[in-house]
Amino acid sequence: MSGYVMMVCAILSEVAGTLSLRASAGFTRPWFGVIVALGYGSAFWCLSQALRTLQLGFVYAVWAGEGTALVAVLGVVLFRDRLDPAGIAGIGLIVAGVVVLNAFSRGGALRAARRS
Repeated sequence: MSGYVMMVCAILSEVAGTLSLRASAGFTRPWFGVIVALGYGSAFWCLSQALRTLQLGFVYAVWAGEGTALVAVLGVVLFRDRLDPAGIAGIGLIVAGVVVLNAFSRGGALRAARRS
């Protein structure tokens, strides 16, 4: 499977684990605790598979950045967390950084596609 697909799976698994960590209410809701363990376990496995074909710095930056942005947005939607203007700007900068990595970095998806 493509490194990019595995990276997306890693991001989604980590986000599921993190959202479940919040929903577990300090692990007082055991089923959410199970999802936490499965989410983080599968995230790291998928991340290790992505690293077989993609560069470490690129993968980690995209995984951490997009996961952080997605968790922040879903926290607002699911848990009524609040984002102030600085938080919104920060998420925008994270997304912009990932776009720059993809468009201009040697390890980025767009550059890799052009080399093929």
